[in-house]
Amino acid sequence: MIYNITRSICILALFLVMSCQDHIIPAPPAPALTPRTLATNLVAPISVETDASGRVFVAEQGTGHNDGSVSEITQDGVRHPIITNIYSVTNTEGDLDAVDHLLVVEGTLYFLNPKGLYKFDLSTYKTGASPIMASSLIPEDIRKFVLAYNFTNDTGESHLYNLTQGPDGALYITDAAANAIIRRSKTGELSVVTEVPGIVNPNPAGPPPGPPFIQAVPTSITHDGRQFLITTLLGFPFPAGRSIVYQMDLSGKLTIYQQTFNSLVDVENDGNGKPLVLEFALFGPMGFTPNTGRLLRANGTSSTVLLDKLNMPTDLKISNTHTAYITSMGDGALLKITF
Repeated sequence: MIYNITRSICILALFLVMSCQDHIIPAPPAPALTPRTLATNLVAPISVETDASGRVFVAEQGTGHNDGSVSEITQDGVRHPIITNIYSVTNTEGDLDAVDHLLVVEGTLYFLNPKGLYKFDLSTYKTGASPIMASSLIPEDIRKFVLAYNFTNDTGESHLYNLTQGPDGALYITDAAANAIIRRSKTGELSVVTEVPGIVNPNPAGPPPGPPFIQAVPTSITHDGRQFLITTLLGFPFPAGRSIVYQMDLSGKLTIYQQTFNSLVDVENDGNGKPLVLEFALFGPMGFTPNTGRLLRANGTSSTVLLDKLNMPTDLKISNTHTAYITSMGDGALLKITF
């Protein structure tokens, strides 16, 4: 099996989102920013999103028993399920196929899953209302389109992972297994924007030994007001310092912004024209190493560490000029950062 995002993130665990120009994380004070835990006992949290009113939503992948969910987390740390029993299974290779990232656009909550793209009208939801079953929603089967597409470097797989809205109103989706960016127009038409290239393995002999060519595994995508930013996690053996932040225009042309990172899972705009990137973990002899995740501000050549010792973080959301959130897969927690 091609080393896709499920392999990458679920290897030791059960295993963007748009940001506005006025959502600014200032230069970090000394010491670095310190997050506090807002919610715990989350089951494989993979994504965090907020709406215009500041409500916080979290997607949990579950345990592989069709128990994925999307919930609101209120500021007292209470979890209020909105959508439950989302498809979540452990596949034949022991990886988890489950709900992935969230996006709120104009009052609609979108989320991705192997079954497709789901939509939920937030105007119908009130905090504390009884949750609905995922089976009551009808997904758009984008995976079928991807698997049928004749890619130049065809992996024969699809894993819809993250999404953002572009300046043209379309949704742009990362497929971490097909190594591609998929565009869904406002009227639902699908097209492939670009294929994201992998890299030559810098040390195929290891340790650990690996394939001569490493898959890109594109994870997050956002639009910073000028171009898209895309991150790669890279597949096995997840080489340190090789993950890439790409810039992409509307035609799909890719250019490397910076290649100095470890297993990237998210990118956001800091409001000052610099990407904030989230590293999942370092890969070591025993797999992904707990408490080695980081949040960094990139500048094209080097980076400033804003937070370190994060435990397998999976998603970052800048909510406003004073607040950000991070999901921690390793801790089963939602972290809140106030600055």
